[in-house]
Amino acid sequence: MRSPTRRQKPFAEINTAPFTDIILVLMAIFMITTPLVLQSNIKIDLPASSTGEPVKESRQISIIITSEGITYLDNKLVSRKALKAEIARLHQANPELEVVLLSDKMVRFKDIVSLLDIFNELNIKNLNIATRTE
Repeated sequence: MRSPTRRQKPFAEINTAPFTDIILVLMAIFMITTPLVLQSNIKIDLPASSTGEPVKESRQISIIITSEGITYLDNKLVSRKALKAEIARLHQANPELEVVLLSDKMVRFKDIVSLLDIFNELNIKNLNIATRTE
């Protein structure tokens, strides 16, 4: 016969250490891969410049124009009308807003001029045009 044993109470706590380890690893993976994914989505070939300078760190927005004339605001596809409205909103919130224009070297000049007109209308004075250094 079996000797009577005490019944064990069920273990009611969850061990969170393995879960925390998994979350930290996933967070590290996302922190490393997110900038790589964002940079590789939009393909542009910047024009070369021998006198370019690095951009200072400040509140800035990036406007990208592809060779097909497609416009992106901070890596998000936008129409020209939406672009103007969003830049106006950001400029109103921060008058020292800096705009960085990344344009493919094959973009039609009229597309660049239309963006420059928008910046002029909104009285944006801090404009940088990105190039790659030679």
